[in-house]
Amino acid sequence: MVKNKKKNEENRYKKGCRALQKIWRKLVGYAAGIPMERMAVYAGILLVLSLSPLLWLGRYNVMCIDDYDYGRRVHDVWMESGSLVQSVQAAWQQNMEFYQDWQGTYISCFLMALCPMNFKYEIAWVVPLLMVGLLVSSVFLLGTHILRKWLGADAAGSTFVMFMVLFMFYQVLEAPFEGIYWYNGATHYVLMQSVWFFALAAVSSSLWTQKKAKEVVLCLMASILAVIVGGGNLVTGLQAEILLALLVLYAAVLNRRKLMAVLIPFLIGSAGFLVNVMAPGNIRRGSMDMDEGYSAVASVLLSFYHAVVFIIRWTPVFVVLIWLALLPVLWKMMKHSRREFRHPVWVTAGAFCVLSAMFTPTLYALGMVGLSRIDNIIQMVYYLCLVMVTAYWMGYFAHRRSYRRSEDAETDLEQDLAGDLFGSFLEKTRGRMTAVCLLLTLIAWIFTADKNTYTTISALRSLHNGDAQTFYAEAMARHEIYTDERIVDVELKPYSARPALFDFNDLTEDAGNWLNLAVMQYYHKAYVKVVE
Repeated sequence: MVKNKKKNEENRYKKGCRALQKIWRKLVGYAAGIPMERMAVYAGILLVLSLSPLLWLGRYNVMCIDDYDYGRRVHDVWMESGSLVQSVQAAWQQNMEFYQDWQGTYISCFLMALCPMNFKYEIAWVVPLLMVGLLVSSVFLLGTHILRKWLGADAAGSTFVMFMVLFMFYQVLEAPFEGIYWYNGATHYVLMQSVWFFALAAVSSSLWTQKKAKEVVLCLMASILAVIVGGGNLVTGLQAEILLALLVLYAAVLNRRKLMAVLIPFLIGSAGFLVNVMAPGNIRRGSMDMDEGYSAVASVLLSFYHAVVFIIRWTPVFVVLIWLALLPVLWKMMKHSRREFRHPVWVTAGAFCVLSAMFTPTLYALGMVGLSRIDNIIQMVYYLCLVMVTAYWMGYFAHRRSYRRSEDAETDLEQDLAGDLFGSFLEKTRGRMTAVCLLLTLIAWIFTADKNTYTTISALRSLHNGDAQTFYAEAMARHEIYTDERIVDVELKPYSARPALFDFNDLTEDAGNWLNLAVMQYYHKAYVKVVE
């Protein structure tokens, strides 16, 4: 009886496994046969679905941290006058004072003073809409432009690739709160990086357009955006200087007719960046700052080391699966491309240098890396570089026979054989490799053990268990106390719940803590502190 029972259990287990295998094969077969145009639509739907919980969680977003310090003067003017013009004037006046006394980022400081919550506290939900909207649109525009114009890819494939890159990025974003929900931090870095991506797309488009009028418009747009970038954070500003200089060199050597279209934005952006760097406030702040940075040479050398460390950190299994899923797509696009892919090593080295340069400013100024709000934009640049460099290598392997002239015929034969085998493998998968990797990615994404591993799952969890709603209700209760003129000594209860993505520092029991002081000064209280 016992033996028969065991056999029956084994048979049921085998039948279950065979049934699952059949279902898996049908899913893979179906996914592998989907045309690329439809795959791009599905990828877009996936991106929208993945971002929707993040934006819905923004419904419960609130003002915090530096928002109070930078917005205090504008808030006072708005409460006294109700005039938007006077509020903007107050923001610019404060910006000029900061330029003299604190920091040279003349555009960022101006925008940070104009925090939307200064005018209406309940409007913090616009912050994630603004930050996600700008970064997604700018990355998509730049990424598809590079794939189509510089690498010769088709529209559907480029769209699919960029939708998947954006989906991947937002799921493993280094610091979601600082890159999506916190106005001050996201404005200084995510917003400015988005502006730079728009500027780079405009400059690059001017190199490809055949219409003189369009070239002039793109040059004008790029020049305006370059000034804005020059007045933002130094990490994005340095990246802009490097890439614009490379485009100027490219135009001077290979396309002189377009030289002025690139040179003008470069010179205007460089002037803005110089105004930023040479601000008296930078010198004064540096004399007060206890952090000691490395020398210029040491900062550059250490940047390469830290780039390798963070590349490893930002390449988890989730990212590897999506990268593998994109390989057959990139191979097919690059094989049909009419561009030349002669210098994969130089392209790879250049991308690595640009990425490494983004670590240099903080090493030079502070002697450190790992500031999460900065890491957000470096991470995005890394994923862009990863996809574009991979696509370039695919193009090299697909077309190397036509332009490689080596005297070592035996080595050439070995390389050709290896490349042909690799390309043949990607072609024979006929979409199965992409389908399998994407299905594994979705399984890992949905069924992750730690529900805070991926941002969308974490947001859904906070919305479902009520953490977001409870947090917002308690935040609004605090705001009622802040705005009650009869209450001067403010003592608050700590939050009983908070979404995992809202990982900012709260007020403390110490009324002299800088966060407490910021809120105290913003609402003109005697003191503000948290009491257990």
